[in-house]
Amino acid sequence: MGGTGVTPAPWTVPELTGAGRVPMHSVPHLDRVDLDGRWRFQLLPRPDAPLAQAWSEAEVPGCWTMQGFFDKPQYTNVQMPFPGLPPSIPSENPTGVYEREVEVPAAWAGRRVVLHVGAAESVLLAEVNGQAVGFSKDSHLAAEFDVTALATAGPNRIRLTVVKWSDATYIEDQDQWWHAGITRSVFLYATDAVHLADIRAVPGLADDLTTGTLDVVVQVDWSGTTATEGWQVDLRVEDGEAELARLTASVPGGEAPDEGPTSPAERDLVAHRAAGGPIGAHERDVLLPSIMARLLPPTSGQVAGCLTLPGIEPWTGEVPRLYGVRVTLRAPDGAVVEEARLRVGFRRVEVVGRDLLLNGRRVLLHGINRHDFDPHTGRVVSAASMRADVILMKRFGFNAVRTSHYPNDPAFLDLCDELGLYVIGEADIESHAFWGSLCDDPRYLEAWVSRVARMALRDKNHPSLVVWSLGNESGYGRNHEAAAAWLRRYDGSRPLHYEGAIRFDWGSPQDVSDITSPMYPPISALAEHAASGLQRHPLIMCEYSHAMGNSNGTLAEYWDVIERTPGLQGGFIWEWFDHGLEQQLPDGSTRYAYGGDFGDQPNDDDFCLDGLLFPDRLPKPALWEHRHLAAPVRVRATTEMLADRRVEVENRGEVLSLDRLEATWDLAVEGRSVASGDLALPPVAPGARAVVTVPWQSPADAGDGERWLSLRFRTADASAWAPAGFEVACAQFPLDQPAASRHRQSPGAATSGEVVVDAAGLLVHPDLVASPTLSLWRAPTDNDRIGGVAARWEAWGLDHLTRELVDVERARGRLVVRSAYTTAAGHRVAHRQTLMARPGGAIEVREEATLPVALEDVARVGTVGEIAAGLEDLTWFGAGPHETYPDRVRGGLIGRWHGTVVEQTVPYIRPQENGGHAGVRWLELRGADGRGLRLVLDRPRQASVTHYRDADLARARHFNELRPQGAAVFHLDAAHRGLGTASCGPDTLPGYLVGPGRYRWSWRLEPIGPA
Repeated sequence: MGGTGVTPAPWTVPELTGAGRVPMHSVPHLDRVDLDGRWRFQLLPRPDAPLAQAWSEAEVPGCWTMQGFFDKPQYTNVQMPFPGLPPSIPSENPTGVYEREVEVPAAWAGRRVVLHVGAAESVLLAEVNGQAVGFSKDSHLAAEFDVTALATAGPNRIRLTVVKWSDATYIEDQDQWWHAGITRSVFLYATDAVHLADIRAVPGLADDLTTGTLDVVVQVDWSGTTATEGWQVDLRVEDGEAELARLTASVPGGEAPDEGPTSPAERDLVAHRAAGGPIGAHERDVLLPSIMARLLPPTSGQVAGCLTLPGIEPWTGEVPRLYGVRVTLRAPDGAVVEEARLRVGFRRVEVVGRDLLLNGRRVLLHGINRHDFDPHTGRVVSAASMRADVILMKRFGFNAVRTSHYPNDPAFLDLCDELGLYVIGEADIESHAFWGSLCDDPRYLEAWVSRVARMALRDKNHPSLVVWSLGNESGYGRNHEAAAAWLRRYDGSRPLHYEGAIRFDWGSPQDVSDITSPMYPPISALAEHAASGLQRHPLIMCEYSHAMGNSNGTLAEYWDVIERTPGLQGGFIWEWFDHGLEQQLPDGSTRYAYGGDFGDQPNDDDFCLDGLLFPDRLPKPALWEHRHLAAPVRVRATTEMLADRRVEVENRGEVLSLDRLEATWDLAVEGRSVASGDLALPPVAPGARAVVTVPWQSPADAGDGERWLSLRFRTADASAWAPAGFEVACAQFPLDQPAASRHRQSPGAATSGEVVVDAAGLLVHPDLVASPTLSLWRAPTDNDRIGGVAARWEAWGLDHLTRELVDVERARGRLVVRSAYTTAAGHRVAHRQTLMARPGGAIEVREEATLPVALEDVARVGTVGEIAAGLEDLTWFGAGPHETYPDRVRGGLIGRWHGTVVEQTVPYIRPQENGGHAGVRWLELRGADGRGLRLVLDRPRQASVTHYRDADLARARHFNELRPQGAAVFHLDAAHRGLGTASCGPDTLPGYLVGPGRYRWSWRLEPIGPA
């Protein structure tokens, strides 16, 4: 707002959001000079510090916080990175000065020249040849400046000054690493004086859902000169080389839009504020009409129309069909002055009752929240890594993404268009630390409306973008209402979302938000609201299932209630990445750093490590749980159906028939495949079901043991996100009950040898270096620690058990050891261990523990011990191959899995409980000679084998601090607590808690010879 000379410090005045900027648009001007690369650079301690004689260099795009300068990354969640009240900022305010020469092509002589800066955090000031051209205040959207009057043929000096802290920092408080620098590409581009200023080509579908519509507005600008007659715009919709529709129209005259204040009253207010005077709430009404009008495209110079295209193939997330749009600007003599090409997809988005309909269909949104993030470069993300993100999202069943909490790099939206993801496009607004005030502060009105408007002006043509978001965690006030009013006036083709408008009353009128979008609600609250009669809109959780560390417990239970409840339509997991930054340590090693690791104060510790991917983009085990729940095919079968070799398959896709997939079956006995074959899939339509026959046969020599039937579904053809033969789903069914007692001997069975215990009554065995003892504790997960349960465990003293031998009784071939475990807080747990020698040197161990009422919620009840070093090869029969837990088990498959003990550790950046496997029947450890040890459980239970003790995991703050044991530490649990998501959201469900009472479990230790 205002001209470039209004104030010497625009970073201190919230009303000043930018000056000299070219209005935001979506025209790809391709006559460019790329300016990415090494720039001369100085990092000053504050904006008014003098430049030094010597310059260093910095990479553009790049965060200077990641390039070795004195200003380092800082992580905060809600709290601001510095003290004070808005809009005050620290006097010490790192300021980067970038400079370079650029050769303007001689062919550009007489043409319009524009400087494009893709993004700068947080305030950008631009100069060309020593003359200021404008400034911009928005860290995640581009700023463009018309530099025609200053740029000359030959060498030109460009200087970009970036000020880190500003009044706008208060509305970019987005649970993030604070960086600074130029974070997206910089270039110059040229157009003729008369040029395409903007293209609005918003596609839709008519009521028949097969006729495409294209609302078109082409803006032509004369660069402030007087318009002449005879200019023409020609717009073609194309499918390859074939023309599907055409619009040709003459361009009416007009003048360039003005980004500055337009009314005398507004100019007076700006001058008053720049001089230090406040703008009160009563003056908001003076500002608002001008702001609203100025941010809308001018009516002059427009060519508008609506094209109708019958028989169009709709764009969907499953089949992202794109068509070309070619826009040509012709001079009065017919010469082509400029041509621009876009890609559009025809789809329809609407809210009808309690449903968000996409092409007339209610689609469940399996969504994910995503920041622009890279562990090496911070906010700077390459096109290759963005493509890898989208491909991985597709492969793990996501069909939607929310650009939390700002517009992502535009290349990301291009990929969502191409590969098929539904996008909630979110404005760059979050005032979390001042949640309830800035949203009603008239000083920030311009920032609110302009950020929402500029986002929409940039991203309007993307078919993948189906919902606009007004920002995140910024309370709810008149600034939101103004932004929503502008957006509804500009683009009625998409609904609006804003969680803050419904936070405290899901049944409120919700005039701003068309979607009820709670954060981290309990599962019970979802069903209760849907049944209350108060639900007004579709309920889609914008954040749920916080993926911090070993987490995402009860994800399946969320989806159970979503799928069976009308009005519930999915949600967006928080979030995609662990935001650990690669940090080199003094010894030359590296680690992933979190809050405080750079000496940053204040900070919010490791709360940034809350993604389904590690920073290097390797999946966490929880991602497999999501893939299973979001699978495009669902299989059901009763015991009777399986006996008849029949299953029911459901097509959970949007458009394609189920026969787009290939299926196979496999019959396994005791985890070993004994028969397999192909399974023909009928052409089941989306949403439909069919019963198919699975022609499995059990060979006569299949042997005894549990029989499991597995069905695998793979892509029949290659796509842009997966090769042919890529597995997208797997279903598994037991054909008989688990043989729970198969490995147990009766009390009267013959024995060989005797059980040996030491003076304390603890088992002595040549393969054990630590005798089996009772365990009630686990190394706290992030959910345990932040949710408060770990503090209770510590108060109860579960991590420090003292064992007291009560007595040892030997009778009838068994040894009964009674003991008492006392916690550090004095809680007493009675424990009995019955030891029996079995044939072949085996030992059977039966255990019983009784927890007092005071221990109402413990981590586990089970056995812990250590096996001698050298037995590294691991095989287990149970859920796998990845880590599973009682409330996160559906993504695992029951089978015979192989690996090493080392491979069982999941390297969560902050160490915690990990490596567990649910439903384990037995496990084997072998050495290089094939000899080893087998542990057999009485029934399927939670078990783990790693090289780390719980106390070591709990003590370490980073994975690189851990030193593995030579021994293998094993846990065999009678019961294990669920994971939940209590670091931000609900804890696990009551059924997954481990409370007081009596627990019984048994297991057997068997020596095994060479395999």
